[in-house]
Amino acid sequence: MGIVRNILIILFVGVFFQLTFTGKTMAQDDKRDVIQFSGVVSTADTLMGIMGAHVYVPKGGRGTTTNYYGYFSFPVLEGDSLVISVVGYHKSSIIIPELDDDSYTLIIPMHEDTTYLPELEVLLFPTEEIFKEAVLAYRLPNQGDINNMDNNLDQMTLAEMARLMPMDGSMNHKYFMQQQAVYLHDGYGPRYNPLLNPFAWAEFFKSLKKKKK
Repeated sequence: MGIVRNILIILFVGVFFQLTFTGKTMAQDDKRDVIQFSGVVSTADTLMGIMGAHVYVPKGGRGTTTNYYGYFSFPVLEGDSLVISVVGYHKSSIIIPELDDDSYTLIIPMHEDTTYLPELEVLLFPTEEIFKEAVLAYRLPNQGDINNMDNNLDQMTLAEMARLMPMDGSMNHKYFMQQQAVYLHDGYGPRYNPLLNPFAWAEFFKSLKKKKK
């Protein structure tokens, strides 16, 4: 019985002190003035408003969120410790001072929280050997033209062309210019055929008569 009585006494004393401390705290809270806390949460470098930042009192469970321009406003108590947090920035904290006025305005700059991730290599192929095989097996869209060019530049083919059509530099240039002229002429009209020219036939018959005489 003595042990039970001692336990009940200890519990009673603990509850008494807890109620006393809570009453003092509530009394102190009641004595604190209510302040309308307003401000803008902005970036530290450009002072542009940050939307969606949380401004709250952790112990009191009170808070709000900034609007599109970074503005906020809500009631607090003197001495409240506030935390300002937003994704991508370091947390910031402030304490509401004792004021003679019932409003308090503040600009809260936030510093960026940059996280550097380790380097990551993304490869299309699992191994280097498979990558090399894919590169060697790849065929370009104009692979046929490339094959024709390789065949035309073959050393044996070039040597045979030089044997059948031997020309020096000037002759080669003259032949090339003639081919260009024919190409341009064919592009603008049909190629000239002397067999279809009546004057050419008249000259031909004159030449035959002269030979008979």
